[in-house]
Amino acid sequence: MRFDRHAVAHLLRCVALLASASWLTACQPAPPQVLGTIEFDRITLPAPAAEHIVKMDVREGEFVPMGKRIMQLETIRTQAALDTARADVRQQQQALLELENGPRVEQIRQARANLVGAQAQARDATAYYQRLSALARQQFVSAADLDRAKAAAGNAEATVVADRAALDLLLNGSRAEDIAQARATLAAAEATAASRAVDLEKLDLTAPRDVRVDSLPYKLGDQAQPGTPLVILLASDTPYARVYVPSALRTSVKVGDEADVVLQDGKRHFHGVVRMIRSEPTFTPYYALTGDDATRLSYLAEIALGQDARDLPQGFPVSANFTVAHGHD
Repeated sequence: MRFDRHAVAHLLRCVALLASASWLTACQPAPPQVLGTIEFDRITLPAPAAEHIVKMDVREGEFVPMGKRIMQLETIRTQAALDTARADVRQQQQALLELENGPRVEQIRQARANLVGAQAQARDATAYYQRLSALARQQFVSAADLDRAKAAAGNAEATVVADRAALDLLLNGSRAEDIAQARATLAAAEATAASRAVDLEKLDLTAPRDVRVDSLPYKLGDQAQPGTPLVILLASDTPYARVYVPSALRTSVKVGDEADVVLQDGKRHFHGVVRMIRSEPTFTPYYALTGDDATRLSYLAEIALGQDARDLPQGFPVSANFTVAHGHD
C-alpha cells in the first residue's frame, strides 16, 4: 500500500491542531462559581396570650395568601376584658356629659329650699338666744341654758353659710379643671378598650404576606406560653439563594449584578439578581469548601430569584455563576 506524502503531512497537521485546541480548552478557567442554598425570609408568629388553639386553617407546606387566617385561639377571656373596658368607656362618657351639662334644675331648686329652711332656723335660734339673754340679766335662767341657746344660734348660722355655698356651687356650674380631668379619664378608658380590641384581633393569627407554612409546632387544643412561636412561615414571594463568595471573586460581584443559579442536579436554572453582599468576610461553611478556597475567607451574598423558584425546598443546595459581573472585569 502506497501513501501520498502530502496527504500524510496534512493529516498530521490536523491532528496537531486538534490536540492543541483540546489542550487550550482544558486549560481555560471555568466560569466563576459559588455555592450556597435556597432560602426564604422567615416569619415567626408568636403566641399573643396563653390561650388554647381552637381552630387550625392551614397545613405545613401550604401556600397561604396575605390576610388569610392561619389559626384561632380561644377568645372568651379576652372578649370579657374587652367588654369590661368598653363598659368603663360608657361610664366615663356619661360622667363627662354630666359635668359638661352642669347641675339639673331640680338640684338648684332643692339647694334654694335648703337655704331658705336654714335661714328660718337661724332666725328662730337667734331670737330664742336673745330672749334668754334678757332673762339671764334678770337671773331668771341659768348660765348653762344661755350657753346652749348661743351655741344653737351659731350652728344655725353655720348651716346657712354651708347651704348658701352649695347653692353657689350649683349656680356656677362645673369647673374647667374637673371637665379636663373627666376628658383625660375618658381618653385613658378608650385607649384601654382599643388595646383590648387589638388583643382580641391577635387571637386570629393571619398571614402578614404571601407565605408558605414551614412549621406548626403545636396542635389543636395545645396551649402555648405568650411569646412562644405558634407558626413559622416562609415568605413565598421572596425566594433567594444565599451563597458564599470567595475573596478572589469579591471585587467583581456587586449589588444589581445578574447571576445564573443552578440546582445541585444541574437540571434547572434560575435567573437571579444580587440583592446583598456583605462587606465583612466570614469563614466558608463546610459544604462550600472547594480546592484552595478551604483556607480563604468568603463573603455572604444573597441572590434574589423570581416566582419560578417559590416551590423549591428551603435549604436546597445550589451553585451560582456571575457571568455578567465577570464579563465586566
